[in-house]
Amino acid sequence: MHSNRRNFIRNVTIGAGAMVSGLPGSAHITADENDRRLPNKVKPSTGAFNMCGYAAPKMDKVRIGIIGLGSRGPYAVERMSYIEGVEIIALCDQYPDRVAKVQKILAEKGLPIPTAYSGNKQVWKELCDRPDIDLVYITTPWSWHTPMAVYAMLQGKHAATEVPAAKTIEECWQLVETSEKTKKHCMMLENCCYDFFELLTLNMVRNGLFGELVHAEGAYLHDLRSSNFNKNGDAEMWRLKENSSRNGNLYPTHGLGPVAQCLNINRGDQMDYMVSMSSNDFIMGAMAKERAATDNFYNEFKDKKYRGDMNTSVIKTVKGKTIMVQHDVSTPRPYSRIHQLNGTKGMARKYPEPACISSLSNTDEWMNAAQMKELEEKYTLPIVKHVGEFAKMIGGHGGMDFIMDWRLIDNLRNGLPLDQDVYDAALWSSIAPLSEESVANRSRSMDVPDFTRGAWKTNKPVNLTLDGGGNTQIRKI
Repeated sequence: MHSNRRNFIRNVTIGAGAMVSGLPGSAHITADENDRRLPNKVKPSTGAFNMCGYAAPKMDKVRIGIIGLGSRGPYAVERMSYIEGVEIIALCDQYPDRVAKVQKILAEKGLPIPTAYSGNKQVWKELCDRPDIDLVYITTPWSWHTPMAVYAMLQGKHAATEVPAAKTIEECWQLVETSEKTKKHCMMLENCCYDFFELLTLNMVRNGLFGELVHAEGAYLHDLRSSNFNKNGDAEMWRLKENSSRNGNLYPTHGLGPVAQCLNINRGDQMDYMVSMSSNDFIMGAMAKERAATDNFYNEFKDKKYRGDMNTSVIKTVKGKTIMVQHDVSTPRPYSRIHQLNGTKGMARKYPEPACISSLSNTDEWMNAAQMKELEEKYTLPIVKHVGEFAKMIGGHGGMDFIMDWRLIDNLRNGLPLDQDVYDAALWSSIAPLSEESVANRSRSMDVPDFTRGAWKTNKPVNLTLDGGGNTQIRKI
């Protein structure tokens, strides 16, 4: 089945009446009035198991294997070490010194030393094969996320992967099909869904303070030139290679995830189609040539065609809402994820900070500090009240990383559905390859796949209460 889909994606043309075989519910794809087909929408099969709202059997202890100990992995280990009911069983990285360094951190905390897996690029499979691991936590370069998550689920493990969960539409479907087949969770670790203002505004949306949402905006606007060109911080320069081989919104989920939850995407509404446009590259190509002039290491990159500096993608939902998502990691600018919500009764916007919310009595004005404080006291969610202060204390993007990890573990231990399921991982990740297709075709309109196979019409919104959970404590170390 997967081989057939690969062949289809490679060979299908834009001509009307292309026949698809070997895909879920083999189907004719026919042109609509706008002829906006590219090989992304497929007619779903019936009878697929719905992972939205699925609660795996509860477990007293969550035994974890962590793959990837470069930039993100060590911080994940640090955070997990503070959560009750977590046992870090194994650590994996192709570079042995990275594993040893993290083992030492845990030893200094007086915690058991996990088994080390290192030395080659395939050793992670040995970690996934272990019968005493419940959750595989993946913090590797992007191209490994789907293969590792799929393999882990096939070995009977839940999978949690850094963003994006997939790079292609085919990989998105692989994640969905494998999660449904194995009934194992596949969560994308979209930490921005757990930032404080994002959670506050989500609860305000649920309580109707903005009326009906009409439009939302999210972004990843972050000057990463020094990181992308840092040969000492990235052993294989994979970040720079991503930026020199693809052109589109390569990293959409930080801005998209939180607003998608506010709009109940996959749970009452669904993305329908999108368009995407990139500026030219005015910065990265010149920077590569400049580096190569004084350092032969960069000769490999000096003649590459880099993605456009700014990408803007616009999504229309089935119910007529719009979402704008932007991506820019090369122009000099202050950091922003925008996080803007526009409703029939008011709006909120996080960046530039301080965050602001329109006055509920006069939407031509912003709330003052006293009004904002009153609002926060009333609408701060229970999970933030439960672990928010500790999360801020240990750090991790201001605390949102810890809230995310704690919530994941608490839900697994209590046998509760996850806040982010495999359909979210696939849909939010799919915007990257869809944007690439759109940009390459003069901003052509692109259908967005429905990974829920129609279940979005009855799926329930994310439940961010502590009903049945919230009993996982902080481990004192």
